[in-house]
Amino acid sequence: MTLDLNFVRSQFPAFDVPSLQGQAFFENAGGSYTCTPVIDRLTRFYNERKVQPYAPYEASRLGGEEMDEARSRLAAMLGVETEELSFGPSTTQNAYVLAQAFAEMMTPGEAIVVTNQDHEANSGPWRRLAARGIEIREWQVDPDTGHLDPTRLENLLDEKVRLVCFPHCSNVVGEINPVTEITALAHAAGAFTCVDGVSYAPHGFANVGELGPDIYLFSAYKTYGPHQGVMVIRRALGTLLPNQGHHFNGDSLYKRFTPAGPDHAQVAACAGMVDYIDALYDHHIGEQATPAKRGQAVHDLMRGHEIDLLEPLLAAVKSRNSVRLIGPSDARRRAPTVALALNRSGEDVAAELASRGIMAGGGDFYAGRALSAMGVDETTGVLRLSFTHYTSAEEIDKLLAALDDVL
Repeated sequence: MTLDLNFVRSQFPAFDVPSLQGQAFFENAGGSYTCTPVIDRLTRFYNERKVQPYAPYEASRLGGEEMDEARSRLAAMLGVETEELSFGPSTTQNAYVLAQAFAEMMTPGEAIVVTNQDHEANSGPWRRLAARGIEIREWQVDPDTGHLDPTRLENLLDEKVRLVCFPHCSNVVGEINPVTEITALAHAAGAFTCVDGVSYAPHGFANVGELGPDIYLFSAYKTYGPHQGVMVIRRALGTLLPNQGHHFNGDSLYKRFTPAGPDHAQVAACAGMVDYIDALYDHHIGEQATPAKRGQAVHDLMRGHEIDLLEPLLAAVKSRNSVRLIGPSDARRRAPTVALALNRSGEDVAAELASRGIMAGGGDFYAGRALSAMGVDETTGVLRLSFTHYTSAEEIDKLLAALDDVL
């Protein structure tokens, strides 16, 4: 089954905005377009529910119900319990809160494993705990390929390690890491896992329950939604970690790691992401299925379309002597987030592409450790070309023609 791209693009108002006509969007790893169901829910909340939720009067009651709907439906699609999912202002801040909780639970001399493949959001907060006596061990990438070898992780694991932090896929390397295998290695050593899913989730929501990590983080503004961080913490770990919320919320799993009040409207609007996935499922398949199976089916549709578009892009760039493709050249092993190390500034090349109707980005993308490990000058950075399932073959052709002009 192939993705009906006309139907997909009809769900995104951006494709009908006059000012964006003729522009091809290739910086989706920095934030996606927002789908209509999210915009409609956000507008309704601000127009009709913008009061303190969970009070007995109608507007308040409905506002609270919409917030609860977002949490329950998103959790069901991810294959976890409703209470295991919570929202925060960003993935970076969610990781910071989690780091404070682990710092309270751990004792000096115990260890956390981080990678140098990660975005700073799932690296920096944990590294800071070294100042509190926690040993930080770095699982390093292969300097030529950017690959994280699980056998290297095994050499870092012992009875002192309490947590292993790693990305589902890197926002510059793009390779999809084997989450279940890595989690099994960590669990066998008595450690928990924290997976940064920010760069993977835009390409299909993962069944977190089946993957098996203890923590899974991603950003709704990169999955067609509002600017919220979504955090799954499995119950066994969530009840073990010290409460970081108000003391009177300590018995509520989804409130324990939300120290500040949530953005009510944006939380409610997150249900629109599930509305969108359901719309794609009903349009393409339509059979009865659980929310997690519906999500998986749409995930597979998205990935199939992305792989078809990614193959000609990878073929075009990997053959150029002046270009170093970061990460694997096999489209099935990576997300469509393609970082290119050039002989000049990535930002400068992105500016040249902009004049040709290509919206892309250049820089280090908060992944300076990964780029440095692979010998890329952080000041030069990379050109990043990232797309998702709503990208068309015509836009890929437009990108390839523009690359011919500027590279």
